Amino acid sequence: MAQPETTRSILQVTGADRTNFLQNLVTNDIAKSGLTYTALLTPQGKYLADFFILVREGDVLIDVAEQLSSALKTRLIMYRLRADVQVTNLELDVSCGFGKPPTGAFNDPRHKALGWRHYGVSSTDTIDWAELRVEHLIPETGIELEPDKFILEMGFEHLNGVDFKKGCYVGQEITARMKHKTALRKGIVQVKILGSVDPGTPIIANGKPAGTIYTQSRGRALAYLRFDRIVKQMTANDAKITL
Repeated sequence: MAQPETTRSILQVTGADRTNFLQNLVTNDIAKSGLTYTALLTPQGKYLADFFILVREGDVLIDVAEQLSSALKTRLIMYRLRADVQVTNLELDVSCGFGKPPTGAFNDPRHKALGWRHYGVSSTDTIDWAELRVEHLIPETGIELEPDKFILEMGFEHLNGVDFKKGCYVGQEITARMKHKTALRKGIVQVKILGSVDPGTPIIANGKPAGTIYTQSRGRALAYLRFDRIVKQMTANDAKITL
């Protein structure tokens, strides 16, 4: 077993209205069995937080990056109004792995290459998450996944993180419009990189800002690019960027 790439926190949601409450907020259908990957958006359809949801018999667990946990908890409580819902922190270890999953583990719903996740057992092994994520176009909380971006531009459909048939949720109208009525103008793509720069370094094409370079591994990287400014040769500081 190995640890997730980012330090995780677990929020426990209880109360009679817990499932319907979350279903009306998040981008995915949490009525599905197993672990669900989803997000909470602003009313304008922009990213606030991504997380895993596990619906259990007496509660719902939210597996979220530690740096987003407090803000997510505050926002869920704000949305609660008069619903019978309680949101508390729960001390629970999160581990990941590949191969045959242990009892109680769940397949990572984002991509089969990411193996499984398990709750309740600590771990010390390491995984080269950067290589895995670059190879399979998996953005990570706090790196590629940043506020004020639209989730479809960050590959959430590819990550099985949004359900276009579930009905209303916060930001649903704009997300649906981007899916059915417009062509994406920006997005996460894999690029080749000659050199190395800090994540967040701007990419320049023909003297104009074209995007941002993020996670790098073995001569490849994840980049957030404007599709109309992609050219054969781009730069990020001293590094050379190509598709």
